Amino acid sequence: MHRWAIKLLPVLGKAFGRRKRPVGKSWRVDETYIKVKGAWKYLYRAVDKAGHTVDFLLRAHRDKAAAQRYFEKSIDQDGEPETITIDRSGSNLAAPEALNAQRGTPIKIRQNKYLNNIIEQDPRAIKRRTRHMLGFKTFRCAGILLSGFELMHMIKKGQMTGTGQTAAEQFYSLAK
Repeated sequence: MHRWAIKLLPVLGKAFGRRKRPVGKSWRVDETYIKVKGAWKYLYRAVDKAGHTVDFLLRAHRDKAAAQRYFEKSIDQDGEPETITIDRSGSNLAAPEALNAQRGTPIKIRQNKYLNNIIEQDPRAIKRRTRHMLGFKTFRCAGILLSGFELMHMIKKGQMTGTGQTAAEQFYSLAK
């Protein structure tokens, strides 16, 4: 099962990216902790105002470079947001400010703990699946398997084009 998932999930992720519905222009961004080889790593995630997953990225460190890499990846895939809501993390604030310095139209940045409740509740699906595990053995495998968890979570949220199918049918249609 593990070998199958490691080989197939990157292919399914690319296929899903082509069929993903557009997300809103107001993003909520946060990071959560995942244990890899006995050490905590950081899973950056964003959802839009409606609760749809924008993007995710597993990083080894929680610093400005990691947050900036996450924002660049998200903006490249889903377009530029109008507003980003973050918590009081300094690295999460420094990254969009650095991006604003490079761009012509600035992105509005809000630091509000309570507006971020949508994203604070969203990692439950991943935490529920990884809680009983002993942790991931390698960083590469953790990234691939977490992308599979996120992929299924996005399908269940209805973020894939092609309505009228169950989540399983949508997942199988990606492999065709």
